[in-house]
Amino acid sequence: MYWLIETEEQLLELSKYGYEEAFVELISYSNNVHPVKNKVCAVYIRPLNSTKGFIASIDHSETLPLDIDTIISQLNAFKKIYVRDKKEFLHYFILKELYDITLNSPPYIQEYTQTHNFFNNKYPNKIDVNRIIPIVKHYEYCEKLFNDLKTRIDEPINDFYNNKSSVVFNALEQSGLRINREKFESYFHDVNSDYVYTQFNFKTLTGRPSNKFKGVNYAALNKENGSRQSFIPRNDFLFEIDISAYHPTLLAKLVSYDFVEEDIHAAFAEMYGVDYKKAKELTFKQMYGGVFDQYKDLEFFKKMTVYTDDLWAQYQNEGSIECPISKHIYRKDVLEDMKPQKLLNYVLQNLETSMNVCILWEIFKILKGRNTKLILYTYDSFLLDVDKTEKKVIEEILEVFKNKKLQIKYSYGDTYDFE
Repeated sequence: MYWLIETEEQLLELSKYGYEEAFVELISYSNNVHPVKNKVCAVYIRPLNSTKGFIASIDHSETLPLDIDTIISQLNAFKKIYVRDKKEFLHYFILKELYDITLNSPPYIQEYTQTHNFFNNKYPNKIDVNRIIPIVKHYEYCEKLFNDLKTRIDEPINDFYNNKSSVVFNALEQSGLRINREKFESYFHDVNSDYVYTQFNFKTLTGRPSNKFKGVNYAALNKENGSRQSFIPRNDFLFEIDISAYHPTLLAKLVSYDFVEEDIHAAFAEMYGVDYKKAKELTFKQMYGGVFDQYKDLEFFKKMTVYTDDLWAQYQNEGSIECPISKHIYRKDVLEDMKPQKLLNYVLQNLETSMNVCILWEIFKILKGRNTKLILYTYDSFLLDVDKTEKKVIEEILEVFKNKKLQIKYSYGDTYDFE
């Protein structure tokens, strides 16, 4: 069977071989267009028991087109499909039994052919450049991609990241943020729509996601220069929920310490005998850099020290530790220049992200079928675009944080600039 599939009969012939598992890569119109606004040009299918892969074309200048529903039907016939990036894949095709094989370290960076680089450099703004790149070059890229990744298929796949993180970050990316185009362009870059889209990468060393697209870091938008005024509601107003003292709260859960006071930073201020602002500074310095001698006998830090020492001993003796919730494993043979306090910080950041994924999951369940949208998440804050007729939805969402015993504060307004 030839590698290029251009007819329905050729596509259906694949099913005659009885393949049950395959690696699949989607070739979009452009690698520079956000998946929400993009389309699929062709689909590479590599059955695991085959000696080669196949490309089924949907819309390419050199080939006959195939019906996309027929291709999806063929893909659904596989019992397992392995993909380079499930979060990205779900923007195009929603299939069962998808397995992301680049969840483990080290992160995988794609390598395109010289032909791909030539066309992308020559036509940087062409939104369907992959339609004119020779189809054989797409095949060459995909064959190399499979050969680079095939050993990862046999690695254990983390269920939390594969089935929860991929889904919630995909949903977040689909939401989009409505903008004032004139203001957005004055601070960031030119756009051709009233909406912009974020792109999350949760395949980082600590598991804490980065979030940017086209050079805009949506996880660290400037609060001082007015750029946040670029973001406006599609509904009635924007509503942001911030988690207070997030890492101290998570660490307290890990070490079984109970803060009597509702405001954790106020509790620390009383312990230290300093004002509120200074207390926050002291707490974070000690959590991330080690306990100061004058505070080492405080119960919270005594428990933190014991937990850190135990964590380090396990890491040294067993060669790895498993994070709570996500079950992500930090391995001694992978991480470099690790120290006890640094290891604790990795665990905290992973726990923060895992807790947030659980929160996001519950929020999306609440918002299903509603006009109110969850449009952005940045470490300790969650931004909603609210329909004022759905105020009960806000109450339900706030209850999620209450049930997890997290302290929160919130802000709202007709732009993202709440200051």
